[in-house]
Amino acid sequence: MTETAVDQIWLAPALALLGFVLNGVLSLARPRAKTLVSVIGVGVLVASFVVALGVFRSFVGLHAEEPVVFRYWSWMPVGTLQVDFALQVDQLSTVMLLVVTGVGSLIHLFSVGYMKDDPGYARYFAYLNLFVFFMLVLVLGASFPVMFVGWEGVGLCSYLLIGFWFSDEANANAGRKAFIMNRIGDFGFMVAMFMIFWSTGSLDFVTVFAHAPTALVAGGTSITAITLFLFLGCTGKSAQIPLYTWLPDAMAGPTPVSALIHAATMVTAGVYLVARCNLLFAMAPVASAVVAGVGALTALFAATIALKQWDIKKVLAYSTISQLGYMFLGVGTGAISAGMFHLITHAFFKALLFLGSGSVIYALHRAYHHTHSHEDAQDMRNMGGLARYMPWTTALMWIATLAIAGVPPLSGFFSKDGILSAAFLRGTVQPVWLVFWALGLVTALLTAFYMTRLMIYTFHGPSRTGEQEQPHLHEAPWIMTGPLLVLGVLSAVGGVLNVPELIRGNAWLDRWLEPVVLPFSPHYGLSNSTEWLLIGIAVAVAVVGIVGAWRLLKPQQLVPARSAPEERGFARVLRNKWYVDEIYDALIVRPLVWFSREVLWKQVDQRAIDGAAVNGAARGARALGWANRWLQTGQVGMYVAVFVVGVLLLLWRAMS
Repeated sequence: MTETAVDQIWLAPALALLGFVLNGVLSLARPRAKTLVSVIGVGVLVASFVVALGVFRSFVGLHAEEPVVFRYWSWMPVGTLQVDFALQVDQLSTVMLLVVTGVGSLIHLFSVGYMKDDPGYARYFAYLNLFVFFMLVLVLGASFPVMFVGWEGVGLCSYLLIGFWFSDEANANAGRKAFIMNRIGDFGFMVAMFMIFWSTGSLDFVTVFAHAPTALVAGGTSITAITLFLFLGCTGKSAQIPLYTWLPDAMAGPTPVSALIHAATMVTAGVYLVARCNLLFAMAPVASAVVAGVGALTALFAATIALKQWDIKKVLAYSTISQLGYMFLGVGTGAISAGMFHLITHAFFKALLFLGSGSVIYALHRAYHHTHSHEDAQDMRNMGGLARYMPWTTALMWIATLAIAGVPPLSGFFSKDGILSAAFLRGTVQPVWLVFWALGLVTALLTAFYMTRLMIYTFHGPSRTGEQEQPHLHEAPWIMTGPLLVLGVLSAVGGVLNVPELIRGNAWLDRWLEPVVLPFSPHYGLSNSTEWLLIGIAVAVAVVGIVGAWRLLKPQQLVPARSAPEERGFARVLRNKWYVDEIYDALIVRPLVWFSREVLWKQVDQRAIDGAAVNGAARGARALGWANRWLQTGQVGMYVAVFVVGVLLLLWRAMS
């Protein structure tokens, strides 16, 4: 115990769990008690954030170079495997604690307005509280098994929330798809845990990282396999190639859920895992190159798809996949603090973008409800000109758009520049990183273009919503717009957390994470002139993307979705997401279904097990009974004869 507020760390997840229990009971007993549900659902998250602030402030005062571990009870005492349920407070976990509870509280508050008319209101907040509980267990766990509990828990909650409106088959299928694809990645995490225990004799972070340098050979087969299996888990949870296709379908859930999954919780778990295990990845140069390469490729690939999506949430979904690729490029390069910095700023501006899109969808739904129209409220072709009716949402989403595009001095500029500079620096020693840097630059160009496209088609140009609907378009209630304002401020000024020394900053986040980060990029830096050149290139790329979108796109020529022609040529390929889902279906899903039906079911199950084993045993017993009934004649002489023959056979066998 530290005799400070740090000792109260258990309260942060406990409060979220309490909210789940109470709202879960209310969802069954009093589902219409929405005021009480709101007070509990939002209140426990705000209280968790207050606890997080107290823990952070006290931990700063401790000036601790080592993590503070709280062991609450023995969980798995099996021989040499001793796993306690323990929480760990250090520089990395406190950062994640503040992001999860802070941004999560704003999303919960927004949900009060967005979901107020939903009959499953109490169930929704119960799931949302449970989601945050498991995410806090994930980021605070002091060992791989405790982290894995949170890891699996957020996977369960994503299934529950993505398929929240499960009466619609498409929503239920989206939830199942997310659940199954994450299980594929989780297999890699489990194998990595087995290998870590085999190699180091422990699964506690402190022990593993202390023993790894002597128990494992740097660059060897074992450490490479361990880190690659860990990264397989990351590709599922953080939606990287090849396990990324579940995330766009996750838009089937309520929009605040999309904000929570994409900005503050689940999808950042993979980046956090690599950052937490940065010592292991530093010992595995091949694996770190794979992490950076897959991240850079995913960033570019997802950005190309976002160029031709019309669903406003799908654009943001592919944007998330792309930005996660940036984060993996950072942590795979060895710039752990840069990757984590982008995780933080991304939480700000991506939560703002999703909640802002939620306000737009909310406004269009209400307008269409008044006119009894059934148009798609998420299709940007049905929007346009909304800046006249929703000026606050427009201005705040422009802040987020410029931030994600990397326009200075907004938050995304500083975090994205840190990643690109680190990749270029690594490329001065290993040229393959120059390729990753170039992929990152092209991605930045596409990001600026598709985000400007989203803003132009949604808020500018002529209105395509309909003349009857336009009088009913206006801003969302302040309980929804208020969180947008807070996120807008954070998106604008969040870069101050890690302003580089080149721009006369103190790089606070770099210094804060030093005790838990082992940098494995080159120890020397770039010259000031080179760094300014890289910054200039990055800014120029963002400006070209934004100006290019303004010049090339013609919102006045766009028609509503019901009248829009089908895309042709390469635009159709991008619209259909490079046909990756169809390829997976043809190469994996359908062959697996055929093998399961024709071989496992019809041959193995029906013929071998049912036919030969189960039914065969029954037929054998019936045949034996049929044969035995001929010996049961009821005649004593027959029985004596059989008895004598049996005795003679036994005597013959004994004397032979």
